[in-house]
Amino acid sequence: MRARYPDRSGHVVIDGVRIGYEVFGSGSPTLLLLPTWTIVHSRFWKMQVPYFARHYRVVTLDGPGNGRSDRPLDPAAYGPGPVAAAAHTVLDATDTEKAVLVSLSRGANWSLKLAADHPERVLGQVFIGPATPLPPVGEYRRGAMERFWEEPPPHAQGWEKYNAKYWLEHYEDFLEFFFSKCFNEPHSTKQREDAMGWALETTPGVLVAEARSTPDAETCLEWCRRVRGTPVLVIHGTGDAIIPAARGEALAKATGGELVLLEGSGHIPLARDPVKVNRLIGRFVDRRAGRTALKPRWTRGRSRERRVLYLSSPIGLGHVRRDLATVQALRRHHPDVRVEWLAQHPVTQVLEAYGEHVHPASRHFASESAHIEAEAHEHDLHCFQAWRRMDEILLADFMVFHDVVRETPYDLVVADEAWDVDYFLHENPELKRFAYAWSTDFVGWLPMPDGGEREAFLTADYNAEMIEHIARYPRVRDAALFVGNPEDIVEDDFGPGLPSIREWTEEHYSFTGYITGFDPAELGEREALRAALGYRPDEKVCVVAVGGSGVGNCLLERVIDAFTAAKKIVPELRMIAIAGPRIDPARFRRRDGLEVHGYVHELYRHLAACDLAIVQSGLTTCMELTACRTPFIYVPLRHHFEQTFHVHHRLCRHRAGHRMTWDEATPEHLAAAVAAHVGERVEYRPVEADGAGRAARVLAELL
Repeated sequence: MRARYPDRSGHVVIDGVRIGYEVFGSGSPTLLLLPTWTIVHSRFWKMQVPYFARHYRVVTLDGPGNGRSDRPLDPAAYGPGPVAAAAHTVLDATDTEKAVLVSLSRGANWSLKLAADHPERVLGQVFIGPATPLPPVGEYRRGAMERFWEEPPPHAQGWEKYNAKYWLEHYEDFLEFFFSKCFNEPHSTKQREDAMGWALETTPGVLVAEARSTPDAETCLEWCRRVRGTPVLVIHGTGDAIIPAARGEALAKATGGELVLLEGSGHIPLARDPVKVNRLIGRFVDRRAGRTALKPRWTRGRSRERRVLYLSSPIGLGHVRRDLATVQALRRHHPDVRVEWLAQHPVTQVLEAYGEHVHPASRHFASESAHIEAEAHEHDLHCFQAWRRMDEILLADFMVFHDVVRETPYDLVVADEAWDVDYFLHENPELKRFAYAWSTDFVGWLPMPDGGEREAFLTADYNAEMIEHIARYPRVRDAALFVGNPEDIVEDDFGPGLPSIREWTEEHYSFTGYITGFDPAELGEREALRAALGYRPDEKVCVVAVGGSGVGNCLLERVIDAFTAAKKIVPELRMIAIAGPRIDPARFRRRDGLEVHGYVHELYRHLAACDLAIVQSGLTTCMELTACRTPFIYVPLRHHFEQTFHVHHRLCRHRAGHRMTWDEATPEHLAAAVAAHVGERVEYRPVEADGAGRAARVLAELL
């Protein structure tokens, strides 16, 4: 799922070649994000488009040979002339009078050509890792083009793979090598995978056809002389293994532009260091548009009310219930505290029901819940891989957060599994100007058994990066709260050669005990609660709750299919199915004894009063049932590592619930399980009721 979809798309035709373009946003000025080498298409700008489309207007185009454009094999279709002409035609087609040109690598040549030929259409130029022919040459250029058309060595190594015949015969091997050089920074597996996928959308024949398209140094210098009056920003990583940073310095000198070197960054920092690159481009564009940059404000500590920005994970509704309980406890410590919530649907629906203040910038968030729902199928959600594929959404949402904290001074930011905030603050620690508390109920990505060696490697790599973040910048997190106890942590390692998850977490976290969001003792007598909810003494009530996202749709359908058989075994059965805020309850057929509802406020009261619950394996719902001593059946999502390992471990410790796999959960088996467990007496390990108070005490100290 994309973080931002185009508002408009179309094609232009240059010398018989169709060129695809997309338009995002309606602000001013316009950024024209140019194509680079045909090996990838315009989706390589995915970390820039959502952010800039909120502030400006963005136009992207696919160069000939990839994406939504044609794939000609005529070398004449490629090179600065045709691509610059295509870009100029796209400016006309999108009614763009002037634009800031932004380019990566070989796109620098198209940008220079366009600006030299049509200076009246250009507000400025941003070059990232520019692959112009200006000296000095990079490693791959040293003799590479002389060998390009020759027979490659029998066992080509390194840049010997930069060879026409090798591409035609061993394309994927070349791609793996090339993108390992493009993304030579540690922990860049996702960026390499993206690039591989885009490169496989074209053919090696296209790349061979394009091979002669680079201009010579004298032509490039002439273009530079002609654009010296145009503002220029050159961004170059000092660790670039494709184009040496000295080439960026040469371009800045030739154009009279500004140079920013990113220490340790590789060839494509817009993907690997997107926050830094976005901020650099944004400042450059704002100067061109005559906007005044926001400056951090300083306020004497007690001259205003204490202000907290709270972020609560939108994947389900469990997080917000415990966060509300924590905030209520925090207000007892600091009655004057002002809490603003930066949140997404369905969390906003709960917050509004409780009268909380939702920050208006929340409307700019890209939906994590929608992405997770799009990834799920037939009660199967590969949680780890879905999270990896959510990278552009996480970056887009972090940039929303960054805008908010840049504009308003906060004393404290609390992030309950707001992975984007935690990750990008550690990647950009200079942006932290507030006390910061991180909260989670699990630690450690774990591989699914059928993921094989590759998934085991990936999860370990992600864990290692997190461990390195904490070791390098321990003061980013002023507090790290684990919602639970040390015994709730799985007895696994983070990966080969990495520490024990439990031991590392005990060293780096404070433990709050579980936060239910309510005190079961305050619910009163069960019979009185049942009466208040409209449950008759002579009926057996089964509540089916599938979480706050749309992922539980398949489980809901299957349990409803089991109702008729279950009703025959248990005639007094009443089944109440809760579809939640993102599943339309009208799609399910009602029948006598079965009812389907959408969002139910304070669902925990129904869970405490019912005779049986059937749920997914979301931790919050399962722990609410445990705290209420309600019998329940839980059916973990397939490939959901957190539900499969972390949640199951905790429920086993509490001796709570009956696990059923999706394959086991046929309508017949579900009906039999309902009959076997409805109204049964349970002996669960108690769940503490003071977790919110413990968490609030830590947050209060930070204020």
